[in-house]
Amino acid sequence: MKKLALFLSVAIVSTNAVYSQGCIMVRNISGFGQYNLTDRSYSTSDWQLNTTARYFKAWRDFKGSEDQKTPAQDESIIRSFTLDMTLTKLFRNGWAASFSLPFAANSREASKEHGGAGTPRHTTHTFGLGDIRFTVYKWLLPPSISQKGNIQLGLGVKFPTGNYKYEDYFYKNDSTKILAPVNASIQLGDGGTGIIAEFNTFYIFTKWLSFYGNFYYLSNPRVVNGVTTNTWRAPTPLQMQTGGDVYSVPDVYSVRGGLNIDFKKLDISAGLRADGVPYNDVIGDNYGLRRPGHNLSIEPGVLYKMKAISLYAYVPIIISRKVVQDPSDAKATQYTGVYRAGAGGSGNYYVFVGALFKL
Repeated sequence: MKKLALFLSVAIVSTNAVYSQGCIMVRNISGFGQYNLTDRSYSTSDWQLNTTARYFKAWRDFKGSEDQKTPAQDESIIRSFTLDMTLTKLFRNGWAASFSLPFAANSREASKEHGGAGTPRHTTHTFGLGDIRFTVYKWLLPPSISQKGNIQLGLGVKFPTGNYKYEDYFYKNDSTKILAPVNASIQLGDGGTGIIAEFNTFYIFTKWLSFYGNFYYLSNPRVVNGVTTNTWRAPTPLQMQTGGDVYSVPDVYSVRGGLNIDFKKLDISAGLRADGVPYNDVIGDNYGLRRPGHNLSIEPGVLYKMKAISLYAYVPIIISRKVVQDPSDAKATQYTGVYRAGAGGSGNYYVFVGALFKL
């Protein structure tokens, strides 16, 4: 009977909005196909190579759970494409190690961060290597073909290899442009060395029905990365007083759970997925600008299995969003007595397609 190979390595949730990190979106994702059924999950000396392509578009602004109905001319449109390659070595007794190498091509089309609201729209871009990850995994129970379920723990490191100070041109007007760091929502990295913790599990009910569950948490001890939130503009005194003039390096998390239905070569899955940025970090202070909140999605998927290759596609559809006041806005509210909260951007769905090669 086939088993779930659940080596979860996800993302850095980032943000998008003028003068803020606002878009709750997955920046990079590694090993998405490792959630899938594969008949070599418990190999003792094999390698697996997983390639995952992800596309995401964000253009809707939310405060709390309320859509701000931003006029089309003033929308900030994020387009993110990531190709993630994960090489996994499967050892004896349930041990495994994964090395994840992401590449990204991102863009942000907006008017406000250029000439201002109502001015011509322009697009900034980023392209290159993202934050590399290395993770070690261990199944708690001795792996066997006959077992009904198991639990896997993972511990890893995210390295700040992605450029988090990537610059492009901003247009002050039609004839004047200036080179400055792009918005954090399209940066290639967050600037922090992170600690990855994972919990993965499965349970097989029948020969055709099984349950999967995944939990991922990235702790970023670094407080801020030193990148301005104002592109080419000077920070205001209030921003400097509250920390809103510089981007924080926030923790992020992802949780998945659902059912797999096995039709021999074809598997169909359905579940729920939550990606988010917490208000408080596990390690370190919360100084700087972030956009805390979460996306909740329903996540249908399909997998086609061949002898040495598995092809898959997943389309998480976002069904609810919540963007909460960030620490810098909370301090500004305290100082001024006027409630302040930035909007966070979101889209409607993600698209993942990929292939898992058994080497």
